[in-house]
Amino acid sequence: MKKNIAIIMGGYSSEYKISLKSGEVVYKTLSKEEDINLYKVIIKQDNWYHEDKEFNKYEIKKDTFQIIKGDQLIDIDLVFNTIHGIPGENGEIQSYLEEIGINQTSSESYESKITFDKNICKNKIERIGYKTPKSLIINKNDQYDVKKILSKLKLPLFIKPNAGGSSFGISRVDKKENIINAINFCFKEDDNALIEEEINGREISVSVIKFKNKIISLPPTEIISHNSFFDYNAKYNGESDEITPANITKEEEEEVRKISLDIYKKLNLKGFSRCDFILRDKLFYFLEINTNPGLTEESILPQQAKAADISLVDLFRSVIDKHE
Repeated sequence: MKKNIAIIMGGYSSEYKISLKSGEVVYKTLSKEEDINLYKVIIKQDNWYHEDKEFNKYEIKKDTFQIIKGDQLIDIDLVFNTIHGIPGENGEIQSYLEEIGINQTSSESYESKITFDKNICKNKIERIGYKTPKSLIINKNDQYDVKKILSKLKLPLFIKPNAGGSSFGISRVDKKENIINAINFCFKEDDNALIEEEINGREISVSVIKFKNKIISLPPTEIISHNSFFDYNAKYNGESDEITPANITKEEEEEVRKISLDIYKKLNLKGFSRCDFILRDKLFYFLEINTNPGLTEESILPQQAKAADISLVDLFRSVIDKHE
C-alpha cells in the first residue's frame, strides 16, 4: 500500500518563499517514485491547505492533520518538513505532530527548540568543548547602550536575530555609530538580538545526514561572499562563491567533519542538519546549526550530497525510508 506523504512548506517567517522553493524541489524530485503519494501542504499563519497539481486548494483538518477532499478524509503517514524558521524549525510543528502521532522528517520538538535559539545552542556547543565567537544577547525590552556593549565586545560585530535564518535581520557593523540602527533592524525579525564578535577567517559549512542507516557528514563547502558577509543576496542571488568540496587541508576537512558529526549526535538530531563554522588559524569556531537546511537548487546541502555521489532522490528518500 502506498504511503501518503505531506510535504509541508511555507511557514510564518521571512523564510516563507525560500521554504516554498525547497518544498517544490522535494515534490518534483520524488514525484516519479511509485510507492508514495505526495501532497503539497502550505502552512500559513491563518491557513493550512493542500494544493494539488491543478492548484485546487483543500482544507487541512487540524486536530488530525487529514486532508479534506469533498466527503473524503486523507490520512497522512509521514510529514516531510521543509519549513525553514517558524513553525518548522523551532519545535512548534514537531510538537503538534508528536501530539497527534504523526512522524516527520526533521529533528524532534525539544532538539529543534534548543538549536533554533542561537544563544542556547552556542552555550551547549561550548559545554561540549568547541569554540564559538564571544557574544552577548539583548532583549527588545532591555536597557542597553553602545558603551556597555563595546565594553564587552570588540568591533567588528555581527548583530543577528537570536531565532531566525536566511540572513534576514542580520548586519555586520564596524562603526559604533551604526550599532543602534543594526539592533533596531534585527528587532524587526526577533525580540532577541545576538551580538557576536566577528571571527575573521574562512566560512566553512558541513551537512550531516543519516544515510543507509548510518550517520555521515558530507564534503564541506567553503563560502566566499562577494559582500561584507554571507547575506541574503550572497545566499540566494548568486553573490557568493560556494566551493564544494572546500579547498582546505585533509586534516582540516577530517576535523570539521568530525566536529559536525559529534554535534549532531550529542544534540540528538535527526534528519538533515548543516553546521556553519569560521576557520581561523587551523581552529574551527562554531556559528550556528540549521536543522531544516535549504533544499533548493542553490542550497548547500544538495551541493554537498552531489559531491558525495548521493542523488537528490536518494537524499530525500533517506529521511522517508527510515520511517518504514
